[in-house]
Amino acid sequence: MTTISTSAGMTIDDDGRALKAKFARAERARQIKAAGLVAPLLAFVLITFVVPIGLMMYRSVDDPVAVRAIPRTLELLNHWSPDSAPPEAVFKVLGEELLSARESGDLGKLATRLNYDVPGTRSTLMRTARAMRRGPAEGRSHRDLFETIDPKWRGGEILAGLKSLNSPYTRSYYLAAADLTTNLYGDIVAKPPHQRIYVSLFVKTLWVSLLVTALCILLAYPVAYQMATLPAATANLLMILVLLPFWTSLLVRTTAWIVLLQSNGVLNDLLVATGILGDEGRIQMIYNMFGTVVAMTHILLPFMVLPLYSVMKTIPPNYLRAAESMGAPPARAWLDIYLPLTLPGAGAGSILVFILCIGYYITPELVGGRTGQLISSAIAYHMQSSLNWGLAAALGTLLLVGVLALYWLYNRIAGVDSLRMGG
Repeated sequence: MTTISTSAGMTIDDDGRALKAKFARAERARQIKAAGLVAPLLAFVLITFVVPIGLMMYRSVDDPVAVRAIPRTLELLNHWSPDSAPPEAVFKVLGEELLSARESGDLGKLATRLNYDVPGTRSTLMRTARAMRRGPAEGRSHRDLFETIDPKWRGGEILAGLKSLNSPYTRSYYLAAADLTTNLYGDIVAKPPHQRIYVSLFVKTLWVSLLVTALCILLAYPVAYQMATLPAATANLLMILVLLPFWTSLLVRTTAWIVLLQSNGVLNDLLVATGILGDEGRIQMIYNMFGTVVAMTHILLPFMVLPLYSVMKTIPPNYLRAAESMGAPPARAWLDIYLPLTLPGAGAGSILVFILCIGYYITPELVGGRTGQLISSAIAYHMQSSLNWGLAAALGTLLLVGVLALYWLYNRIAGVDSLRMGG
């Protein structure tokens, strides 16, 4: 193939097409091919990860039930203040719309939604809607009928609760997740002490996650060090022992800890048999926070050992020998030379363990009992039992935001670029 040079300095082939254009087409084809290869993975991540998280975050603010079921009542309540008695028109229109909601099937959803903010009102709305079919007796007002059906209508709490639902979007789920609520006037206030649940659960989850991560670091360092420095045959045996939990069902491992730690379990029997404890002094080591921490540390330990081992394997052993030959004691050489070189592996393992730990559900649920439950148990409860999906979504969103915030903080302090899984 011959080429000629034009007066503009552009190189053109025999067909008169610029080589630059041919290179651009080749690069474009390469990019399209690469995008085609990556597209299935991107679609999988989008469908199974991004979209569910987006739907969860939307569910945490979505609240269209009241706007759809009682729009005229909400419009009247917008002009009502809890300092004054509700006008008769409010009760009249509310009675009509409760009947319509009962026929359309929205009444149950409205009553359930109001019950989240004003506990005990679901039965009140259902009973009121049934009584509305008769209407008020001659000479009596709709207000009298409501108060006769249920004395709860005499206060303004129910109407204030309905008034707070005057938008298709709500902040109440996030307020509840932070142990906050609104009073009759719409001001944000703290819930009564006996109703404050979730903040303490978030704090407990964070504390347990940090504790388990610290325990995994302490236990993983000697194991990983031995695996990296012992002869290959012994190191391979240790590797098999570390990987063995991955080949065993999580449920089986958790159940094994129940057998070991229960009052009549293996460990207590051993302590009694050796005379360390009396038969009446058996220790309760399961269905509490101790059991949760022990079981989670055991299950998550391999996620710390493997990153540490992969980094330690790349550290030349002559570093320590050089430090010792210059007069440094073995412990000092290990702390000043070896330990800093392993910090990238410790950071990677810590992030793995912490993120897994903060969202763990099965193990705390099985071995935690009443005192060993974490925030994941509350999320599962609202998803499966109370069916308060909005509150569950708010709790999940706050947990996600908290993890991202901690990850950002770690990146600011240590830098994610310093993480290494090996080599």
